[in-house]
Amino acid sequence: MRKKFDEQLDDLSQEMIYMGNLIEQAIENAVDALIHKNVEKAENIINSDDKIDNQERKIESLCLHLLLQQQPVAKDLRLISSTLKMITDMERIGDHATDIAELTIEMANQPYIKKLEHIEQMAKEIILMLINCLKAYVTRDVLTAENVIKHDDKVDKLFYMVKKDLIQMIHENYDYGEQASDLLLIAKYFERIGDHTTNIAEWIIFSVTGKHEKIKDF
Repeated sequence: MRKKFDEQLDDLSQEMIYMGNLIEQAIENAVDALIHKNVEKAENIINSDDKIDNQERKIESLCLHLLLQQQPVAKDLRLISSTLKMITDMERIGDHATDIAELTIEMANQPYIKKLEHIEQMAKEIILMLINCLKAYVTRDVLTAENVIKHDDKVDKLFYMVKKDLIQMIHENYDYGEQASDLLLIAKYFERIGDHTTNIAEWIIFSVTGKHEKIKDF
């Protein structure tokens, strides 16, 4: 019975890796479409969001099956319950990638009012965080997950740099207002993706240690 349960946990891990790869690709495509004004790529991101939603439902079903059909011990229960929390954040990351793609399409025929290097750097930092999250999930590595959480400070600092620049541009030229607002919203979406990735890292830590600052020890 335990052997079958472990095999199902391995299947769950593989499905999580696949979902992680989907959202990583969505982020990469979102920033690339934005920088290069690639409408076709932006539309593909929007059309591909169903894959992420379907994967969330698949993993949720696997988790519920494990909870209802098996008798998980405490550490297994932590892993399964944490996974259910993680996929919610992962699905939201996919939604934000779609939000960015939609704004990219709206701005595709306009010259950008500023270089997007800080937004691009935000995306790179987030992708690195996500890669390390997946690594931590697979290896049960608490230290790597903790470093992901600390890394989010870089994303926050970049967001405030973008925000400061755009607000200054609006003050100097009100004609920049509409696009500046769109770019600020895009930066905010990336900042929120960083927050969701941090949430994932916190649940990875909980799955291993039973400790989470927002809930009682398990």
